Amino acid sequence: MIELSGLPAISPPLPWHNEAWAQLHQQLADDRLPHALMLAGLPHTGADRLALALSRLLLCHAPSGGLNCGKCHGCELSASGTHGDFLWLQPEEGSRVIKIDQVRKAVDLAQQTANFGARKVIVLEPADAMNVSAANALLKSLEEPSVGTHLVLVCHRPHAVPATIRSRCQMLKLATPTTDESLSWLDQLTGDREGSAQILDAADGKPLLAESIYRQPADKDQHVARLTCRSLYQGSVAPAEATKLLAATTASEIIEHLLGATQVFIRNQVGNALQQTATREAFALLDELGRMRLAVEGGANPNPQLLAEVVVGKVDEILGLAHADGTIGS
Repeated sequence: MIELSGLPAISPPLPWHNEAWAQLHQQLADDRLPHALMLAGLPHTGADRLALALSRLLLCHAPSGGLNCGKCHGCELSASGTHGDFLWLQPEEGSRVIKIDQVRKAVDLAQQTANFGARKVIVLEPADAMNVSAANALLKSLEEPSVGTHLVLVCHRPHAVPATIRSRCQMLKLATPTTDESLSWLDQLTGDREGSAQILDAADGKPLLAESIYRQPADKDQHVARLTCRSLYQGSVAPAEATKLLAATTASEIIEHLLGATQVFIRNQVGNALQQTATREAFALLDELGRMRLAVEGGANPNPQLLAEVVVGKVDEILGLAHADGTIGS
């Protein structure tokens, strides 16, 4: 989640989004920027930062060099999180969904006249976190767009957004950064290629997750859980110890970390190994974890201890099959 107060003066897009940024900039210059835009990208690759860069550009009174100027009244307000024509909707603390009351505030803003310039910007991030009632409430603004209002929907799983919403948005699918792009960007943070490579590896190749690991080393439980899931598949941590470590995090975090580790395990299987029982069971676990994630996003609240016991047991079964096949990935 982006912290919207205390922003830097200027909000640029990330390097791997330069092509998408150029497209948006050209649409804006040609007065063809859509009223409703869906930015679709993988988690932890910066779709929210592109939304922020676009929002601040739209609200800026004197753009400079293709970005918001960072000096005008609009930029000062958006940097402090007090811009009255800028609304960023995300799940409230303690919730996993964007609720109908939040969307109603967005609809109310969309119907008002802009107070500080010619435009209003409403961002929903992630849009796939809207519950059904919230999505239905948003339809009014999509069907009856008001002049000068821009809706930006940040989305990691477009098909989790109702078709009625998707069909009314112009979708821009964002590039996933290459390893070299991610490392070059992280080098500016760490000043050390070896250090960048280590944290990128720990983050399963996701650059913004790697940034979080670097900036928030005190967030120990999450980082330990992520590495524990990877160690499970490498056979370098005992199931009982893995269960204990994972149970210290939330159900949602257990699911996300194990999804990443399972994907890495599958990618490491080559040739005939893809047809082996262990790999098929890993794919089945991916499907099950996906269903668990949807349930949690829908309000389910499984006990982390019990969830950890179940998923660690399944990974242990997969490893047993992989050893029997002689095809265990590294």
